[in-house]
Amino acid sequence: MKILAFGASNSKNSINQKLALYTASLVNGAEIETLDLNDYELPIYSQERQDEGGIPALAHQFLTKIAEADALIISFAEHNGSFSVAYKNIYDWASRENMKVFQEKKTLFLSTSPGPNGGATVLEAASKGASFQGANLVDSISVGNFFDIYDDAAGTITDDEVNTKLKEAVVKLAVTPAAEAA
Repeated sequence: MKILAFGASNSKNSINQKLALYTASLVNGAEIETLDLNDYELPIYSQERQDEGGIPALAHQFLTKIAEADALIISFAEHNGSFSVAYKNIYDWASRENMKVFQEKKTLFLSTSPGPNGGATVLEAASKGASFQGANLVDSISVGNFFDIYDDAAGTITDDEVNTKLKEAVVKLAVTPAAEAA
């Protein structure tokens, strides 16, 4: 199983990137590919820019990465109660080629923050729109107080309850269609 994991942030030290990668590491035997949204920086989307220059190659590349994956793990950074501009912009460009950006892939949505809310507001928005965006959403988990429960040196979550939730979610993500039918 090939998993594409990324934090929906352009922070070079993104805690959402760390959460996505840690969670992906919990999937036994998975091939994990990570995205860095800094590699997909584009002009701010507008219809005029699209009319003038078409859809940029980076938006096509973003969609190709999703197409090549079996499953997605995305952890959303919350900026003022909403998506980060870096994520929203690449999503807007990609959606002009394929409104179902997530291409019906099994998807796990996460969010985290330093505070107790854990980015729950942006996670709720992402989860509500998941089916319209082509995500086969298997679960969504908000993780609060990230710096209190993450061991940066080891790259692991130290909270047993959070680990249990993440492990249960990745089991849902890794279930094959044949196993679901059984």
